Amino acid sequence: MELEALVEKFKHKDEKAFETLYGMYHKSMHGVIYNIVRDYDIAEEVMQDVFIKAWHNANSYSSEKGRFFTWILNIARNAAIDKTRSKNFKNSKQNLNVDFFVDILETNDSLDDATDAIGIEKFVKKLAKKCIEVIELLYFKGYTQSEASETLKMPIGTIKTRNRNCIKDLRTMVLN
Repeated sequence: MELEALVEKFKHKDEKAFETLYGMYHKSMHGVIYNIVRDYDIAEEVMQDVFIKAWHNANSYSSEKGRFFTWILNIARNAAIDKTRSKNFKNSKQNLNVDFFVDILETNDSLDDATDAIGIEKFVKKLAKKCIEVIELLYFKGYTQSEASETLKMPIGTIKTRNRNCIKDLRTMVLN
C-alpha cells in the first residue's frame, strides 16, 4: 500500500493502518528514544506513548509540512527528552550501577545501529565532520542546543546556524 494512502487511513483511525505504520517505524523510533534515555524498558514505554500520541493527534500531521516519518520522529525525540527531564527519571538514575556508565562510554561516540533502521546513517556520514557532530548530538543523542553548545564549546548561534545548514544539506542528499 502506498504510504500516503496508509497515512490517510491512519488519520481516519484505521487500526490496520496503525498496525502497519507501527511495524514500519517502531524499531527506528525505539532506537532514537533509546539513544536518549539509555534504558531499554523506558525506551519501550516511551515508544508506546509516542504511537498513542500520534494516533490521537493524527489530524495534526500534514504532508505539506514534511514526511510522516519525520513527524513521528519529532514526537519520539521530544517525548524521550521530556522523559529524561522528568523528576521520576532523574530520581531513578541517581543510583546507577557501573554497567550503565561503561555502556555510555562504549556507545556514546557513534550512531547506534538501532537508530539506523531507516538507513539515515549512510547519509549523515557523508556530511562534513562539523555537521556530523551537531546532528549526532541534537538528533541522535537528544542534546538541547544549549547542551550541544557547551559540549562543542561553540556559541549557541553557531550551533543553530550549523544545524539549519547541515539539515538542509542532509535533506538535499536524501531527496536527490
